[in-house]
Amino acid sequence: MLLPNHRNYANIARTVDNPESDGQNLQHFMSDSPWQAQTVFDRLQADIRADPRLQGGMLSLDESGDVRSGDQSAGAAHQYIGNVGKVALGQVGVALSYYAAHTWTLVDAELFLPEIWFDEAHRKLHRKFHIPKDRQFKTKLAIGLELIDRARQRGLPFARVSCDALYGQSHEFRAALAQRDLPYMADIPGDLPIYLQEPVVGIPPKGAMGRPPSRWQVLYGVESVEARAIAQMPETTFEATNVRFCERGQLCYECAVRPGWTITPEGKVRRESDGSISYSLTNEPETMTLSTLALWRSERYFVERTFQDAKSEGGWDELIARKYRAWIHHTALDALALWFVAQTKLNWAEQHPVDPQLAKEFQIEKLPSLSMANIRLLLQAVLPLPQWSKEQAINLVVKHLVNRSASTRSRRKKQVKERKRKRKNLT
Repeated sequence: MLLPNHRNYANIARTVDNPESDGQNLQHFMSDSPWQAQTVFDRLQADIRADPRLQGGMLSLDESGDVRSGDQSAGAAHQYIGNVGKVALGQVGVALSYYAAHTWTLVDAELFLPEIWFDEAHRKLHRKFHIPKDRQFKTKLAIGLELIDRARQRGLPFARVSCDALYGQSHEFRAALAQRDLPYMADIPGDLPIYLQEPVVGIPPKGAMGRPPSRWQVLYGVESVEARAIAQMPETTFEATNVRFCERGQLCYECAVRPGWTITPEGKVRRESDGSISYSLTNEPETMTLSTLALWRSERYFVERTFQDAKSEGGWDELIARKYRAWIHHTALDALALWFVAQTKLNWAEQHPVDPQLAKEFQIEKLPSLSMANIRLLLQAVLPLPQWSKEQAINLVVKHLVNRSASTRSRRKKQVKERKRKRKNLT
């Protein structure tokens, strides 16, 4: 957190520890050492569980992808990368975050390994990249449920679950949450079919001709409607809803809510709009107020803040490593940094309460709280980075040039060896 950018292992080691360090110790600690990242997440969630200020929060499931320059990194493949909005070569992690008391942090994560990583060619790389021996292919939905189940087993005090449209559009995923008696607020795409009348599902009777039907279907001609079409119906009444105060003032959305069904008996449909229309499903009862549902839907924003802080301030997206252990270790330590910031913000608010008179002077309802950037600035003041001497700087440059020369020599040896192998195969 003391460095503004270029937070790779070598730069961290020589900037924070020793200007003549080559980063090998840190590289080994992150990429090869067998310490368990889950122990870090377990302790982090235990701290949240023990903090009375953070009870009854929202657990959010989402994914984070980063582009890679080559396919020689654990889990790297051509897949959809959210931050570039298209299919690209990169890694994707499924992440679980927690929000309560205006505080957000990462609490668990797992690297997604595409199915191609379980073919014969990629299986040979598992040991090299420290991928767990018992790891089998799992969809992102299956990984997400595992993360949620782990949080429940650890007693994380969440009251509801939210997720983005990738997970929310899955009938099976929502049904799995309902079977666990977990209230959810799940984003869905605008083309998801919704039934405005309760559908009867079954196997239709055999007709006069042909084989008897064997698949379950919606009976009695009940038609589904896309979520975006429901928003355009005159029966869908939008109301200006005050959601919460933020630094931009009163957050107010035009929101609407309607009961509905999908082909799984999951509950009701809720819809919230922010100019461009977004859609969500929840299994909360119809007695839940529109303002409460709108508030819960708006808390999805803090998932984005979690990823934004983890990457822009914590360096989560600056990982340059190939191994699975490096990814999960890096993610666990980034989660620790976020948790340190969350605790600092909570303690600061208690030790230095807001002066009501100051809010009146500014004529605003809510004064801003500490940001991760603020805390990084304070850390840089109390933990200043060492200044290098001229001799240390010269030694560092010389060492860097020597390392580059050694890397070039190593690559040339490999090229010569490869050419000899090809000539041998030809003869």
